[in-house]
Amino acid sequence: MKPDIVYYEPSVFSYPLGKQLKTKFADVPWIPIENHNNIETLRRNPNTAFPQMKRHLIVGVRKSLRFVPNHKVSDFLVPYTSSGCSAMCLYCYLVCSYNKCAYLRLFVNREEMMDNLIRTAARAEKELVFEIGSNSDLVLENTITGNLPWTIHAFTESPKGRLTFPTKFDMVEPLLPLEHKGRVIVRMSINPPSIIQKIELGTSPLERRIQAMNLLCDAGYPVGMLLAPIILTDNWRALYADLINRLADELSEKVKAQLFIEIIFMTYSYVHRAINSEAFPNAVDLYDPSQMTGRGRGKYCYRDPLRAEGESYLRELLSKKLPGVPILYVV
Repeated sequence: MKPDIVYYEPSVFSYPLGKQLKTKFADVPWIPIENHNNIETLRRNPNTAFPQMKRHLIVGVRKSLRFVPNHKVSDFLVPYTSSGCSAMCLYCYLVCSYNKCAYLRLFVNREEMMDNLIRTAARAEKELVFEIGSNSDLVLENTITGNLPWTIHAFTESPKGRLTFPTKFDMVEPLLPLEHKGRVIVRMSINPPSIIQKIELGTSPLERRIQAMNLLCDAGYPVGMLLAPIILTDNWRALYADLINRLADELSEKVKAQLFIEIIFMTYSYVHRAINSEAFPNAVDLYDPSQMTGRGRGKYCYRDPLRAEGESYLRELLSKKLPGVPILYVV
């Protein structure tokens, strides 16, 4: 990513990463702001400005370091070095949270965050798993900051704990030679090619995601897979059958021997509809009132019978094509 504008909190230059980013992007405008959470000029932009705003970069200092308990792949969701993303997936839950302001924010106080991680891991009676990528895509972020090799080296020098993060990107080469000690779990998000092309805008194609999984596993990383989000389009059965057949054919035997799967059905929202209709007027309309019902304030999910049908169908396909691979949860 080459940003068109960098918005920054002046305190970022007290940190080594802030100084590095200023040098790296010295040829684009840097605009000072008071708070990375509230850039009023951007909040006032029309929805049509959403794609352009995705080219902006915000650099700040993360204030809250509070961990959130989690009971899926990790023990805690951890606020880490970035939030938002430069990709434009039409269902992105971060858009629902931040409205138009789901642009990429980088936080330069990584040393403080790492110290907190290591102390928490050391105090625990059991080995904890920390999800560090719930608010961004760290593989994408790494192309700007180089934070992942730094993170893996710093964390695995400590005696306890494991890290995990999901990604939709294939740029994993910087991770392959690292001494990760098997303590970093990389989870690749997967969808059928047509959904990637039409809905997960700006992300890596399926074949490169699969290749990245094979490379990571060859390099000793534990590898997981998210079938996420499941989108029940008109021809969803054929799309997901083809996808799972392809995974069975193209994932290495080494990957399949240690793989685990998470299945997440799409949640959509009023915010998504409002932005997508104006920012991407020719894009797929993901809202179908015949399939969806309200869930919470301004959110939509698939109706229970359809969702149950989808889960049953996917479980059956996976049991035949990827036998023995555990499904950790379905939501």
